[in-house]
Amino acid sequence: MDHKKKLSSAGKMGLLFSLPAVIYMLVFVGYPTISNFILSFKNVDVFNFARSADQQFVGIANYRELFSDPNSVMLKSVGNTLLFTVCSIFFQFIIGFILALLFSKRFPASSFFRGASMISWLLPVTVAGLLFKFIFASSGGIANQMLMSLHLIKKPVDWLLNGNTAMVAIIVANIWIGIPFNMMLLITGLTTVPADIYESAKIDGAGKLQTLFYITIPVIKPAIMSVLTLGFVYTFKVFDLVWVMTKGGPINATELVSTYAYKLSFEEFEFSKGAASANILFLILFIVGLFYIRLINQEEEVM
Repeated sequence: MDHKKKLSSAGKMGLLFSLPAVIYMLVFVGYPTISNFILSFKNVDVFNFARSADQQFVGIANYRELFSDPNSVMLKSVGNTLLFTVCSIFFQFIIGFILALLFSKRFPASSFFRGASMISWLLPVTVAGLLFKFIFASSGGIANQMLMSLHLIKKPVDWLLNGNTAMVAIIVANIWIGIPFNMMLLITGLTTVPADIYESAKIDGAGKLQTLFYITIPVIKPAIMSVLTLGFVYTFKVFDLVWVMTKGGPINATELVSTYAYKLSFEEFEFSKGAASANILFLILFIVGLFYIRLINQEEEVM
């Protein structure tokens, strides 16, 4: 009985300590999310925003309107977001993994260079966006100056004024920002690989590539999956970088779901359509989040 009473008391204390976090999540996450979903099923715009009596329930009409036109901006923004996310994650992971393998070794000034590589992650995203906006500027941009000095181009490229090159520019900027995040998580994963395994592989005559593909990668698979999943979430919802560099232009060439939802809500004042766009982004990330939680649970069961 005393043991049960102690468990009951500990459970009550645990609930008490978690209560502030629960209240915070309900007020600042739960309520806005539910309100946004309700808003997406109404016809709220700048004309009836202050008159709740004129806000009619329209069901999924806002979602249907967003996707009904084959040339709709919403469809283009979803495609752009997927392209931006996949390209960014691919190069962030490859470069981050190479740097993780490098900085997991001990050599002179390794700690200094590892810390210096974190600058791009520590900078505010708006500052990084402004930095790359100047780098890819048509006149006087560092990118054009370097390419012209190497005789790779004859005249300046309008990086941010052309649809294809503008997407390349924001992807490059996002890769630069995200590399340290990938590198640090992968370095953490590499520290979990027992040194005895490498010694045994060396004795058995395994080469570096064999060691990498048959030992290192399988052992740090949980860290790799975490990096890719979290990288997808962080990249898919990017707003500030793209808004600072291109604002979704030129002609919606770099329009992402996040920037389009912002434009609908705060530039065109179509609040219900903006809420519907934001909900599409939320649902995609929610599904990815569930996949990530399931993945972690499976790894814990295996361990």
